Order: sequence, then structure tokens, then C-alpha cells
Amino acid sequence: MAARYYDGVTADVQEVTLKVTSQELLISRSEDSGLVARWPVADVSVLGDSHHEAVPPLALRGSEARLVVEDPAWRAQLVSLVPALKPLALEPVKVVPRLGAYSLAIVALVGLFWSVVEYGTGYAAPLMPYSWQVKLGETVLDEITADEEVCTGNAGLAAINRLANDLAKEAGYPHEVTVHVVKGKLVNAFTLPGGILVFYSALIDDASSTQVAGVLAHEIGHVVHFHPTKGVIRAFGIDMLIKLLTGGYSDVLTTVGSGGTTLLAMRNGRAFEREADETGVHLLEQRGLRADGVSTFFEKMMKEKPDDAASAAGIWSSHPPTQERIAATKRPPNGKLPFTPAEWQALRNVCK
Repeated sequence: MAARYYDGVTADVQEVTLKVTSQELLISRSEDSGLVARWPVADVSVLGDSHHEAVPPLALRGSEARLVVEDPAWRAQLVSLVPALKPLALEPVKVVPRLGAYSLAIVALVGLFWSVVEYGTGYAAPLMPYSWQVKLGETVLDEITADEEVCTGNAGLAAINRLANDLAKEAGYPHEVTVHVVKGKLVNAFTLPGGILVFYSALIDDASSTQVAGVLAHEIGHVVHFHPTKGVIRAFGIDMLIKLLTGGYSDVLTTVGSGGTTLLAMRNGRAFEREADETGVHLLEQRGLRADGVSTFFEKMMKEKPDDAASAAGIWSSHPPTQERIAATKRPPNGKLPFTPAEWQALRNVCK
């Protein structure tokens, strides 16, 4: 019988022939018939079965070595000689009928659960204890900034945090907002649960004071509408659905605390982005501040990279069309500047 042999020590694969006696499997090299191994029949087992695997390998007890017999006829003959290896030659499961029934069940369950998840998160997010939201946000922040340089310019941080909390209070948000600035080349900002905001220094370096205020107001829109927390609750709901459908084989829940996974869970949909845009412009206007920075920031991104403006600014990726957002947020350059000259200079130097 022709087979492939893996010795369990090296990555080499040997083409071998297999001879069966009453006590042993004799494994020899195909090229020169040199003996490779002798496996006692009593110590040979099948890893898995042909119900669920195309070619289940043979294994030797106490060894990492493996033997693979590709030909179904050879496998059947081997089983006839060694009945204990019966899992090697079982009939494959007929998957089409099962798959059809399973698919119908999936469609029904997905429809039911998705309705609950989609409409329930809006009510559940504000009810989550604030201390839990902060803890989750801080955990993600630690993951994200573990290998990053966090800027510590006190005057600059005080300036951006002052404006952030002014805007949040204008919206009636009852908790403190905290803005962190990370040194980096990404023109990016995002919001975490618990009123935690992260700005990359490149955004501050690359934008005007009104544009930075516009991005900040947009992020405050996410905060006051609990968008990050809604995203996490939605991820939990989807994870429950996956666990139900797969018998528990889902790692979304166990990894949701890691930075990348949680940001994925909280990635804002178009409805969230439109709501944050509208809220941000409205808050700036309510405070008597210039609200044209949101649209001019979008215009700047489109000018720098016309073919991919949304992707160029990470906070806007997978968001509504940029041109649509420019039209929706367009405002005249009226109102007070969001930062005093001293505050703006301090913010520009926050990482120095």
C-alpha cells in the first residue's frame, strides 16, 4: 500500500509503502525499500474518522509520527486486515440535507437575534454602569498605547480636555470626558467607552484649530450617544448568537478586551457617524464657536487624497460618503475660535 510518512521530528515527508502482518505495520521507503519504521498493530490508532475528514491520519501511541494513506481502496483493505482501524474507512456524512436544515435554522435565528441586538443596544448602553464603561475603555486604551508614546504636555492636554468637557456638558452628558494624545503619524482620532477619547498628534499637527475642534466635537457626539458602548453590547449579542450556532466555538467574547478586537466591535456604522456629525456641529453652534471645522476637515482630506478620502482619515473609514458629510456639515466661519491663542500653541506643542 502506498502512503506518506511524517516522522514527527522533522518537516520531511517520505513516500513509503505499507505492509501489514498479524502483529505489525512495516513501513518502507518507496525508492529503495529500506525499512523506515515498524509499528505494532496494537499501538496504532486513527486520528479522527472519515465521517468528517477526507483522509484521517494514522498515529503511533507515544509518538508524533503520522502515516497518511490517500487511496480509499487501500484504506478499506487496511481496515479489512486490521478491524480496529475501522474509523479510517467510514462512509462520509451526507452533508447536503443537513446543511439545508442548518441553513434554515441559521436564517431564522439570525433574524430573531439580530432584531434584538440591533434595537436592544440603544436602550441597554446607557443603562450599563458607568464604572464598567470606564473600566472597559481604560483596558482598551492600555492595549492600544502599550507600545505608543503618550504625550504629556500639561497645558496642551488641559486645553483640549477643557473644550471636550465644555461640549459634553452642553449636551447634558453627566460624566467627565478624558482626551489622550498619542504621538504618531496617523491622522486619526477615536472614542472608547467611558468618555475616553484618543487623538493622534499628526491630526493636531496637520489641521487648523477649528478643524481639531470639529473632529473633537464629532467624537463628543459619539460619547453623548454612547456609540462605543452600543458597539460593544452589539458585539456581545453577536457573540451569543455565534456561540449558539457553533456550540460555543467563538472567541469574540474572550478577546473583546484586546485593543484591535474591541475597536473592530465598536467600529461605527453610517447611522452613528451621521448622528455624531450632526451632534458635533450643533454643540459647537450652541457654544457660540466656529462650526465650520468639521466640513473643512473633510474637504482637506478629500483634497489630499481624492480617491480615498475616507480611508485617509481613519476615523471616517467605512463611513458615509465624504462629499455627503461635507454638504451636511457645511457652516459659515462665524463664531468664536475654539481655543485661545495660548491654548492652541500649547496643544500644538503637547508632544514636545
